[in-house]
Amino acid sequence: MVDIVGTWRYVTAKAHDGKGNALPDPRSGKTQGRLILTADGIMMSVLCDHADDIPAGQKRFYSSYCGRYTVTGDKLVTKVYAASDPSRVGGEQPRGVRFEGDTLVLMPPPEKIGDVLHYRDIYWTKISDI
Repeated sequence: MVDIVGTWRYVTAKAHDGKGNALPDPRSGKTQGRLILTADGIMMSVLCDHADDIPAGQKRFYSSYCGRYTVTGDKLVTKVYAASDPSRVGGEQPRGVRFEGDTLVLMPPPEKIGDVLHYRDIYWTKISDI
C-alpha cells in the first residue's frame, strides 16, 4: 500500500450520481492543487482554478483548509483549524480513502446540487515523500 504521508498534486475530479451515472466534471480543466499530509498528523489542501479567462458572472474557484488529521481504515478525518470557507473552521472534514495503483483517491461526502446527490472522487499523485 502507498504511504499517505507526503505532498500530492491534484490530477482530476470525477462526479457521479447515486446510480453511478457520470456527471459533469466538478472542476475546470485548469484546476491545480496540492495536498500535504505530514507524519505527525497535520494536513493542508489547496485547490484553485488557473483558467486564463473566467466567464462573466462566474467566480474563480478556490478552496483550502488545514488542520489535524487521523486515518482509520479507509477514512481520513480532518479537524479543521483554518479554511477559505469560514463555516468549516472547528468542524470535521471526512473523506473516504482508496488507492488506484499509486494514485490517492479521496471521496468527500455526497453534495446535493439541485435535486441530485453528487458523489465526487478527487485524484492525487504523490510528488514528494515530505
